[in-house]
Amino acid sequence: MPWYNQNGGSRGNGNGPWGPSGGGGGGNNGGPWGGPPRGSGGGGNSPPDLEELLRKSKQGLKNVLPGGGGRGPGAGANRAIVAFALVIGVLFAGYYFFTFRVAPDEQGVVLRFGESHRLAQSGLNFRLPYPIETVFLPKVTRVNRITIGYRSNDAGGRNSRTQDVPEESLMLTGDENIVDIDFTVLWRISNASDYLFNIQNPEGTVKDVAESAMREVVGRSDIQPILTQAREVTQEDVKVLMQAALDTYKSGIFISDVQMQQVDPPREVIDSFRDVQAAKADQERNQNEAEAYANKVVPEARGEAAKITEAANAYREQTVAEARGQADRFDQIYQQYKLAPGVTRQRMYLETIERVFNGTDKVIIDNSSGSGNGVVPYLPLDQLNRRSGAAQ
Repeated sequence: MPWYNQNGGSRGNGNGPWGPSGGGGGGNNGGPWGGPPRGSGGGGNSPPDLEELLRKSKQGLKNVLPGGGGRGPGAGANRAIVAFALVIGVLFAGYYFFTFRVAPDEQGVVLRFGESHRLAQSGLNFRLPYPIETVFLPKVTRVNRITIGYRSNDAGGRNSRTQDVPEESLMLTGDENIVDIDFTVLWRISNASDYLFNIQNPEGTVKDVAESAMREVVGRSDIQPILTQAREVTQEDVKVLMQAALDTYKSGIFISDVQMQQVDPPREVIDSFRDVQAAKADQERNQNEAEAYANKVVPEARGEAAKITEAANAYREQTVAEARGQADRFDQIYQQYKLAPGVTRQRMYLETIERVFNGTDKVIIDNSSGSGNGVVPYLPLDQLNRRSGAAQ
């Protein structure tokens, strides 16, 4: 936060450690050498005159007590009451002048004679009265937000874009194109002493560093990756570059996150740019479809060719094996034929007749009885059998 609001909230003094700053509310309440700052603890106004307060209290007690505060019977009681009032006044002054309270989201930075002396944690802490020690209370856990390229309001608790700032958002890419980038930077205080005394305008510093880092990263990249898949990489590069620059300044600031809200070409060419993007998308889609078809057809053709090749090889192996088997069988029959020619011929005849008549219909007529009234020489019993089976 700026010099003029280092302590934040109702306890801020409106000034930096070396006097009034040019912005913020409140008048000149003094720095370490110009008067006690409001943020030094104990309220926002100058302390009351203790002697005047005690004198008025004593006078009021004299007026209400019997005897008028003289040497009468009530003089001892008057002195006891005055002593009690003095004790209360001393305790009040000690609490006001020698203690200060640090909120849970704050960190106290105690200056002794204008020099950073120690850090105070949350709770009630002891200090020496002004001008010996001065206390500043920056909020170290609050996450601050800075928008670059646009201005928004927080109506209803939601950030809504209200106004574009082209002098901040228009940037030149590495391929000589212009891109319109709106982004947000989230930061917090990491070192209260460095934050208070090393930079004069923290918010302005963070904003200038963020814009410079984004322009540098965008200037090294082409427009297409920035608009599509490289947004996360760009955000991380900007965050690292910002943190390095702020660490060089010893600013005491930690960059929590960089968020790119909207990345578009300039408004004047955005319609044409979208047409080009649509054409490129169609081109990529057609290429993907062609590659998918090729990936489908080529493996199928290769599989079919492999199938035909394997079938041919199997047929060849089968034919060769059968030929070899028949040749071996012929050799075996020939060996048996040489040993018993008659028997072998009879067996070969019967096997041949069996193989020939195995798949035909046969009608056997026995005429050995010699009866003249036997069966008719030709009777189509096979056909009758077929008709009978079909009818059934």
